[in-house]
Amino acid sequence: MAIQWYPGHMHKAQKEIKQALPKVDLIIEVLDARIPFSSANPVIADLSDFKGLSKPVIKLLNKTDLADPNLTDIWRSHFEKQQDVQALPIMGQDVASLKQIIELAKKLAPGRVAKEAPVRAMIMGIPNVGKSTIINGLTGRKIAKVGNEPAVTKAQQRIDLDGGVTLFDTPGILWPKIENEHSSYRLAISGAIKDTVLDYDEIAFYLVDYLEMQYPELLRNHYGLDEEEHFSQTVDLIEAIGRKRGCLVSGGRVDLDKVCKIMVNDFRSATLGQLTLETPEMVARELVEVERIMREKEEKKAGRKEKKKGKRR
Repeated sequence: MAIQWYPGHMHKAQKEIKQALPKVDLIIEVLDARIPFSSANPVIADLSDFKGLSKPVIKLLNKTDLADPNLTDIWRSHFEKQQDVQALPIMGQDVASLKQIIELAKKLAPGRVAKEAPVRAMIMGIPNVGKSTIINGLTGRKIAKVGNEPAVTKAQQRIDLDGGVTLFDTPGILWPKIENEHSSYRLAISGAIKDTVLDYDEIAFYLVDYLEMQYPELLRNHYGLDEEEHFSQTVDLIEAIGRKRGCLVSGGRVDLDKVCKIMVNDFRSATLGQLTLETPEMVARELVEVERIMREKEEKKAGRKEKKKGKRR
């Protein structure tokens, strides 16, 4: 599933971030703990080392109350193996965990603290990862607009926090093209992309395949399915869930669209349980495949150019 969703304000935000970056001491990147890799914008990684001005990065694994705690620990360890990166699992509405952000930011900018100057931190994240909720929790008041859909914040703002940290808030930005198809699905399932560009059936099928592989007992117990029953195709499993949930239309047929929406919403609300959709090992395998596909595309492109040159001779 190829997703390209890049509203104009995101392009503008990227330019503004590049201009402001030399003035900040560190970057705070908000991630969705359910999809720690897929919610990490590669554009942000490039910006953090813009013009060689390498910045320390705090990766906030947000929504840990919705994610698999074991995998959250694994992802935290994975990120902290990277240079100048600290990872911090948090819940955006938990004031106690949010206070850790301020202390960690000050630890990463000792020069500013020594001067008794506020630490300047740019906070970034893709749409709908909970960045605005975190900002409101840090300030204790509603400064950033919060919504259950992506692309709510559309302009930069400066926020002075108690404790000696100044935040520079930025709009949530996606990247022009998502190369890893698996990331496209995970972003769609988690709600990072507007539902108006989604096919619920397609992403629900992907979700069910993953849950059947990684969380089979949880899936079957939640929807009351027989643990011994075998489903030869994903559609058979989804139809069985639809019958259990009463998603039927005339003739006793299952309303696939309705049951697919139920399943995606069950994931987003954690009704299904605390789930994470990717592991570091899984992502590593996917990236090898992405590189292979991109290399083949480049080879085909180069071949077409050579062919055109040959025709001109």
